[in-house]
Amino acid sequence: MDVLQARTFLAVLETGSFLAAAEKVNVAQSTVSARIKALEDQLGQPLFKRGKSGASATQTGQDFARHAAAIVRLWDQARLSLALPEGQKALLRIGGQPSLWDGFLLAWLPWMRENAPEIAVRAQMMVSSQHLMQNLLDGLFDMVVLYRPSARPGIVLKQIFEEQLIMVTSEPAETMDDQRYAYVDWGPEFQADHALNFPQLSTPNLTLNVGSLGISFLLGSQASGYFPRRIAAPYLARGELRHVANTPVFTYPVYAAFTEDTDPGLLATIFAGFSTVAAQKP
Repeated sequence: MDVLQARTFLAVLETGSFLAAAEKVNVAQSTVSARIKALEDQLGQPLFKRGKSGASATQTGQDFARHAAAIVRLWDQARLSLALPEGQKALLRIGGQPSLWDGFLLAWLPWMRENAPEIAVRAQMMVSSQHLMQNLLDGLFDMVVLYRPSARPGIVLKQIFEEQLIMVTSEPAETMDDQRYAYVDWGPEFQADHALNFPQLSTPNLTLNVGSLGISFLLGSQASGYFPRRIAAPYLARGELRHVANTPVFTYPVYAAFTEDTDPGLLATIFAGFSTVAAQKP
């Protein structure tokens, strides 16, 4: 088996289709079929059930996924380690949710450049915490930063800070008008807490799934909504937004997730930067 077969297998597993996998790995569908067939011959067992609706993994295919991901990860790490820019000794591939880039990870990047210039960083934003964790397991990230990740074998979770979501408004008075309320989706935990505290807003007039970008809507139109305190703080200080009094504050822990075999020295540097930036947030 080679890395191309493993990468093709993972593409079929992800897309559920030989045709979609061919587009993903940029080869003909016949090539995908040939690679999977060769892989199944080598393993002596079928990896997918083929049907009109696509391809679904057999139990063997599901069991093999972890090994295929490890093969691809090791190959990518080896390839990328040989392609580091001159003067840099390590590569960190980090992913995070949009609201955690805004005001936190984007402030951490300059800290890394200043204090650890020998570490090359490749950063990516991704909305779904589930996709971030899956990409970490698949070896596409070395670390992800997200709210309340699910525990996975081989993955270490370390809390960085606690996020507070507060209700702010651009209306003249520090009150909330149900008709002018914008529901910003901050994930399943927030959905449950919001439903418990605001049953009258179970079907809000406006729902936004744009994270911290929703503040732009409040600034351009009189409305209210929940946002991280650290993101709303500058607007509150300038008087552009106001904290709605007597509304609940929702608190959620923010974690970094990484594999057990991550270099301890690299982790020490990363978390030194996290601690510095977290201490500076409002």
